[in-house]
Amino acid sequence: MSKRTFVYIWEYHVKEEFLSEFETLYGPDGDWVRLFKKANGYISTDFYQDISHTNRFITVDSWNTKEDRDNFRAKFSKEFELLDEYCERFTEEEKFIGDFNGYGK
Repeated sequence: MSKRTFVYIWEYHVKEEFLSEFETLYGPDGDWVRLFKKANGYISTDFYQDISHTNRFITVDSWNTKEDRDNFRAKFSKEFELLDEYCERFTEEEKFIGDFNGYGK
């Protein structure tokens, strides 16, 4: 069996006038990824834009374990909250899809 990882998934509906800023902040070189990289156990973030509804995005954040993600949230809670508050203005809606075990490559 392949390696097991932990992922958590979010869906975002972005205000049209903030698409560029959102892509910069949430994309592969964005502020969120830079923050995640400070933590042990972070693997990667996959960033998807809906083809039919271009203001809809999905992020899939991969960690070695759920505990790694939880430790990150505890250790970097202040930075996380500040960035999250700043980013709220870009979205019409944010929806937590869930925590998942991943069985990837």
